[in-house]
Amino acid sequence: MTGLFDQERRKLIGVVHLKPLPGAPGYEGSMGAVLEAAALDASRLAEGGADAIIVENFGDTPFFADAVPSETIAAMTIAVERVRRSAAELEVGVNVLRNDARGALGVCAATGASFLRVNVLCGAAATDQGVITGEAAALLRERARVAPEVKIFADVHVKHATPIGSTSLVESAAETAGRGGADALIFTGSRTGSPPEVSELDDVRERLGAHPIFIGSGLDAENAAGLLAYATGAIVGSSLKEDGVHSPVDLKKVQRLRAAMDATS
Repeated sequence: MTGLFDQERRKLIGVVHLKPLPGAPGYEGSMGAVLEAAALDASRLAEGGADAIIVENFGDTPFFADAVPSETIAAMTIAVERVRRSAAELEVGVNVLRNDARGALGVCAATGASFLRVNVLCGAAATDQGVITGEAAALLRERARVAPEVKIFADVHVKHATPIGSTSLVESAAETAGRGGADALIFTGSRTGSPPEVSELDDVRERLGAHPIFIGSGLDAENAAGLLAYATGAIVGSSLKEDGVHSPVDLKKVQRLRAAMDATS
């Protein structure tokens, strides 16, 4: 994957939030309904001007801290393949929540998806799933063996979590990009829908130079210019929905955000 890192324009990665999958408490008994909703969101993101799509098992709450059951990986593989068919011109990524990067890598290898997101690649964080510990050493070795072309997008001080230790955001970013081997870094606010602090993004950009940086939450048409001054692009989900995070993608909102992002390039 190279297109998401070029400087032609700020990159918009739209999120397909999957409905609950088999095995999850909220699963409604129909993978057909899951796939139909995913395909609709993917087609609207593509039509609205997204550069890529990332597929998440967002409906599977409460999440496992790390490895998810085999039925989740099987369902996500089918869903990612459906999304790829619905938006064939776009790159597709995988995020297996909460932190199953190895499972995401397997889905990428099976479907041809080109990148994955991992919430905790380096260090450790206290979360509602308990303590999550990064496993960069294992993940990068597995990538070399299974799918070396897949890029790793890693959160730094991810939302809905408290980092364990006193390492600053800037130092954590440098560690994750350097010793952790992340191809791109993701920065969020404290929760879904909240943006990162501009002052912190400024410090990170100064430290990391041209390393790819993506906004991971809270970006919308109103604040895009300020946040994207420091970023390669953004991963956007909830602000592109019709009426809340569990509703379908709104095509007009995607188009509006695309226009706002293009105005910053």
